[in-house]
Amino acid sequence: MGLDHLVLRPGDPGVNGYRLLTALVVPRPIAWVSSVSADGVGNLAPHSFFTVASAKPPIVQFTSVGAKDTLHNILATREFTISLASEPLLDDVNGSSATYDATVDEARELGIVMAPSAVVRTPRVAASPASLECRLHDTLPVGDSTLVFGEVVAVTVDPAAMVDGRPAFDRLAPLARLGGDEWGLPGEVVTVARPR
Repeated sequence: MGLDHLVLRPGDPGVNGYRLLTALVVPRPIAWVSSVSADGVGNLAPHSFFTVASAKPPIVQFTSVGAKDTLHNILATREFTISLASEPLLDDVNGSSATYDATVDEARELGIVMAPSAVVRTPRVAASPASLECRLHDTLPVGDSTLVFGEVVAVTVDPAAMVDGRPAFDRLAPLARLGGDEWGLPGEVVTVARPR
């Protein structure tokens, strides 16, 4: 192994760059984004290109691959909420990834209970152990996608998920996306002190 690796070029015929990237850039945390259209229709969809973009100010970033309802809603209202996608909610998270018409509220359609957010108008998933309430900071088009940057204006956390003043991984039980139809479930956590 090593010297005999395949060389796959994403632009070549028969090479699916998206499938390669999503199978190799793993595990990916999930931004379960709720938004509301200008007409007041709710939208709930998972986005697996998600990370922290800045600590001060606190900004998170997810990518809309294509111009989806989530992106249209956020551009119109400038607010959104990210609910943590936890293991007990796997079926709901997966169900909300289906393609729905913009006039359909995924949460209502799937029976997912939503709760009011503390600061923004966009609701959060009630059963999620934590959420990030965001106001749109900026967007950046890249190829067929748009990076969405949201300033975190409030964080909600279930007290049962807190240990020593911070959310604990084992109590959050976050899901991750892998390649194809694969999902990553919470696994073993090891503690390794950082070098000084």
